[in-house]
Amino acid sequence: MGNTIPEAIADQIARLNLDGLELIRQYSRFYPQNELASDVVGYVNIFDHLGQAGLEYTQEKFLEREIRNIRLSRAGNGALMPGHVPEGFMHLDDLRLQLTIDTRLQRAARSALKETIKKFKAERGSIIVMNVHNGSLLTLVCEPTYNPNQYSKFDVSLFKNWALSDLYEPGSTFKPLNVAIALETGIITAQTLFNDTGKIQIGEWPILNHDYKSVGARGMINPTKILQHSSNVGMVRMMRKMKPEVYYDWLEKLGLKQKVGIELPAETAGQLKSKYKFKVSPIEPATASFGQGFSLTPIQLTQMLGALANGGKLVTPHVVRGLFDTKGNPHWQPRRPAPRRVFSPNTTRTVVEMMETVVTDGSGKASRIPGYRIGGKTGTAQKASPTGGYYSDAKITSFVGILPVESPRYVILAVVDEPQGNAFGSTVAAPLVKSVIEALIAIERIPPSSQNFRQ
Repeated sequence: MGNTIPEAIADQIARLNLDGLELIRQYSRFYPQNELASDVVGYVNIFDHLGQAGLEYTQEKFLEREIRNIRLSRAGNGALMPGHVPEGFMHLDDLRLQLTIDTRLQRAARSALKETIKKFKAERGSIIVMNVHNGSLLTLVCEPTYNPNQYSKFDVSLFKNWALSDLYEPGSTFKPLNVAIALETGIITAQTLFNDTGKIQIGEWPILNHDYKSVGARGMINPTKILQHSSNVGMVRMMRKMKPEVYYDWLEKLGLKQKVGIELPAETAGQLKSKYKFKVSPIEPATASFGQGFSLTPIQLTQMLGALANGGKLVTPHVVRGLFDTKGNPHWQPRRPAPRRVFSPNTTRTVVEMMETVVTDGSGKASRIPGYRIGGKTGTAQKASPTGGYYSDAKITSFVGILPVESPRYVILAVVDEPQGNAFGSTVAAPLVKSVIEALIAIERIPPSSQNFRQ
């Protein structure tokens, strides 16, 4: 790649008719959007023209074009003889692989993510925006990324999309799903009270609320307040009302140990301890109640949170709409699994309304937008060490937003890895999601919520 020259310059050199100089024409894929959607599109190797990452790799059969050598006959005057041209030879394939990605929103999200990473000196970050009804992804951004036109200049680690290949512990962004499990099984109602003592001992392990030193015990609080204050103790007491094996079955039912089935390469399935360990070791269900002790990918969490927003169904996140001709007619569209119900609409409506109070009165205030009802949940999780335990100075901050609460259509997840300074889900990820939602409102022309509600 280092010795290539543009076609215009090559033509100028060719006109010089220099001896001993051979110009070999090479074709390569050109990506006019540069790094805008590299996380999704991938790139084609310049030497053998094979897809190496992203959709270029997984959808190669739809993207490659057949090159045929045809022997044609000419008349005495040199003109081609039409009768000897094979039928269909001049027909050009006008089919295009159409994606669900909205380039306007993708650009806005990438810009906001870059700014956040720079501000907090973070290692990396990701933003996902999904239509909760059909699983189409409007945005799938990872930073840092690469320019597919100059792929050889970048580290190979950037070629995988870590939002679906790397596992992490979701922390408090998983709490709404646990509340939904507790409501669905009937072990609690929205009015059930739990004693938030600020600190709880499970076997030899003490579990504290993130604000225990400054707030101490909150006393009797309901599930809404548990989410609002992101109370670990409240969540532990809630999920201890359920048999560990039943809780474990629910985590499996949510697809925690499976892949979501997106069309991109290198997706990883979530990880959960064995059912036996979950049953005999009380600390396992206790830590799972506040999103630790198991791991998943950002795309998996997006799928699960989407089920809270769409009335209780797991849909398949995807970026491919299908093959369309230049007139917009579909010629092929992928078949996906039917949405799978995991929660009742009553349960999900209750949880999303609880999540709204996180934005209006709780840790998600930084995501508020006047006139719009947004549900949310912050997360600030310790970062697990590959050798066991957790890093003392590393965390992952995240925020999930659901919009609009009265008729949810979108779920927005931001994950920022190892931010520095005053770094929490509320300070890093919530403002980031707010900026993406503002762009989404403008692009999709989402009207303000009709109901009056407290800002």
